[in-house]
Amino acid sequence: MYLKQRSATYFDPYWRTRAQKIIPGEYCVATSGSVIVTVVGSCVTACIRDRDKGIGGMSHFMVANTNEGQPINARLENQAKAAMDKFINHLLDIGAEPHQLEAKLFGGGNVLNGLQRDNVGARSAQFLRNYLAERNIPVIAADMLDIYPRKVYFFPESGKVLVKKLKDIKNETILKREQEYSQRIFAGSLA
Repeated sequence: MYLKQRSATYFDPYWRTRAQKIIPGEYCVATSGSVIVTVVGSCVTACIRDRDKGIGGMSHFMVANTNEGQPINARLENQAKAAMDKFINHLLDIGAEPHQLEAKLFGGGNVLNGLQRDNVGARSAQFLRNYLAERNIPVIAADMLDIYPRKVYFFPESGKVLVKKLKDIKNETILKREQEYSQRIFAGSLA
């Protein structure tokens, strides 16, 4: 499995609401009264919602490749497609309508030194855009690529997204999480 539905729930005192935090390889869906939060570096995140019902979710992943300049590995691409299908099907299972879905995309920054040669951020961003085009899900906003990680707050009910570019990283947590996640992808141990 490429993405897992998992999230750490906490009360966000600033927003005064329940918040769900996801990390690389996870997704979260919500019907109302919640905010979904993540930090992306080279990974990408898709915030997808039914614009009429306010049902939405966020996925956080990357599509890495072991060989620079080569097409994305078919196994990895198939895993990513299957995971995105699972995420979107979960939204549909809780009541979202396919023709009402819209997406906002973030991340894909060139922040992982070990993966810069592969341009994993740009590859992940391109995969995501292609996937959504194939599913006829319009992208109504995007803040992708560049060199900065981003903290993303998504409010599925309203569709509002707040993004903060992290220009001064004080710890290595983002990099460690993404490096560990990329190693799991290559090892094939994503269950």
